[in-house]
Parts: sequence; structure tokens; C-alpha cells
Amino acid sequence: MPAKPSSLKSLADLKKVQRALAEQREREAVEAAAQAAARTQRLAEQDLFARAIGATQPLRKSATVPLAPEPPAPIPIQQQLDDQRVLRESLSDEFDVSTLLDADDAMSFRRPGIRTDVTRKLRAGEWSIQREIDLHGMRSDEAREALGGFIREAWKQGVRCVRVVHGKGLGSPGKQPVLKAKVQRWLIQKNETLAFVQAKPSEGGGGALVVLLAPSRR
Repeated sequence: MPAKPSSLKSLADLKKVQRALAEQREREAVEAAAQAAARTQRLAEQDLFARAIGATQPLRKSATVPLAPEPPAPIPIQQQLDDQRVLRESLSDEFDVSTLLDADDAMSFRRPGIRTDVTRKLRAGEWSIQREIDLHGMRSDEAREALGGFIREAWKQGVRCVRVVHGKGLGSPGKQPVLKAKVQRWLIQKNETLAFVQAKPSEGGGGALVVLLAPSRR
């Protein structure tokens, strides 16, 4: 009895499906074989490298030391204290200046070896006043340190002529010019001082001194 056409068609489709499955399995087998070969090749290369370099061991992790940020520059407090101590010790209130002052019509001082025309020129205003310090209202110790620092810095910077205002003492007990006498003592004790004279009336008169400083060594 002859087969029906529909049955023949189904059989042909089945063979096609079987053939397609066989081809897919073949491709998968080829790919698996290629992957296995590549894996074997990698293992062989790693083994060859290991045999070439010999036994190895991991590097030890070196200890690290955290670096602290650089500290700020220290404030020279001790140096400042030493400078203040030197000022206090070098400028004495007990220093006797009576034999060093020229007690003429206007009190003046010149260091030994300085010509008399130096004080004359100071009085005449032939030296230009370059700096000034006003000690009004300061206590004795404050005025001493302020004057010492002022003279030292002016001398370092090459200043030659300065004015020191100490006041006339009208506000002091008994209206005695206490600070005026002390300023004269302190200035005479400063090696930077060559001479000084009482200021002209227009520049402070009896309440100020015009001071000539030695040339600086800079």
C-alpha cells in the first residue's frame, strides 16, 4: 500500500532535524577540543616559565613610616627674652652721668674723642632727623626697653640722627622730669650714641633730645 504524501514529508523533516543536531554536536566537540588544547598550552607555558626562573617566594611587604607634616618654625621666645634681659642689664638707672654732661645753657653730651663742633651742629639742625620715638606715658621699664630697641634698630639700618621725646615731666609727681634724667643715662650707656643735645624749642625743647648715632658696620 503506497505511503501517504504527508508521511513522506514528515520523514524528510525528521532527517533534516537529525542532521542539524549532528552538525551542532560536531561543532561543539570541535570548540571543546580547541579550548582544551588552548588550556593545555597555557599550562605548559606556565610550567616552562616556572622551571626557567626556579623557586620563588612572595616579596615581603616593607614597613612604612607615616611622615608627619613639617612643623612650623618655632617662635624664638627665648631669644626675645634674652634680648629683653640684655636691655635691662645694659641700661642702668644708677649710672652716674654728672661728669659726662656739658651743663651749659642747654644740656648736651658728646662721647670722648668727639669734637665740640658736633654738638654745635646738632643744635643748629645741620643733621636731618631721620627717626623719632615718643616715650610719653610709658613706665620706666617700658621706656627703657623701647628706647634700647629703637636705638639698636635705627643704628642697624644706618640711621644717623634721631629725636627722643621724653616729655618735660609736668605730669609727674612733684612735676619732676624723672624720665628725662633716665633717658640721658640710658643714651650715654648705649655704644651707638655719639652725642646728643636738647632739642630746639620748635622741636620739643626741654622735652626732647636730638641724638647722633655712630655709623653702622653694615
